[in-house]
Amino acid sequence: MLRALIASALAMLIAAGGARADEIVVVTSGGLSAAFKILAPQFEKQTGHHIVMEWGPSMGLTHDAVPQRLARGEKMDMVIMAGYALGELVRRGQALDRTEIATSYIGAVVKKGAKVPDISTVMALKATLMAADSIAYSDSASGVYIKNEMFKKLGIEDQVRDKAHMIPATPVAEIVAKGEAEIGFQALSELLPTPGVTLVGLLPEGAQHTTTFAAGVIKGAQSPDAAHQLIAFLASPAAAETIRSTGMEPLVGAAVK
Repeated sequence: MLRALIASALAMLIAAGGARADEIVVVTSGGLSAAFKILAPQFEKQTGHHIVMEWGPSMGLTHDAVPQRLARGEKMDMVIMAGYALGELVRRGQALDRTEIATSYIGAVVKKGAKVPDISTVMALKATLMAADSIAYSDSASGVYIKNEMFKKLGIEDQVRDKAHMIPATPVAEIVAKGEAEIGFQALSELLPTPGVTLVGLLPEGAQHTTTFAAGVIKGAQSPDAAHQLIAFLASPAAAETIRSTGMEPLVGAAVK
């Protein structure tokens, strides 16, 4: 009941936006990008605001990563990124707030036409990783978990060190589709849009890790009111089905933190 009331209140913010049309510069990481590409034009049509879309990882040292953009002083109104990374920006005073939008799960892909391995249990996943010639994982939240926790949890950190590689600033599925890695792991929503691969499935219980993606307004935003309207739309029931259809679980009515 409380979530429904919060969701209704967030949705009402959109309608209260007024006639003024603003430009909203948004930097989003890959996790929510597939849904955002669909939802952004809907929001523009409803409100008259114009969204400028930019893309970059939630963390890391690559040129387009959100922390690097902020360090260079790039102007933006809001970000959509891994929730804990956004929480760090709030702690530093670089972002004003954090609204949770959706939860993502880690999946795996192989090149289209390749034999689909078994990852249905923790033991099967371990065997598949041990047998693979090469493994790719992202440089964002899912890959950080795989590198720092999952390999250790499976007891294969030393065995896969030389054949498992973090892929910076490029969708992992693209690397797999080119045949540059035998199996690749990333958030499901980032794997699904890429052609040339076959989805193996989600990581099994016991190895799976979820990441919450959140949106927040950046300190010094040029269009903070419009950005808050966009966040309200993304967190409303109107966006939930699109988010779900692109491989994430919407968190309708999640509170601003």
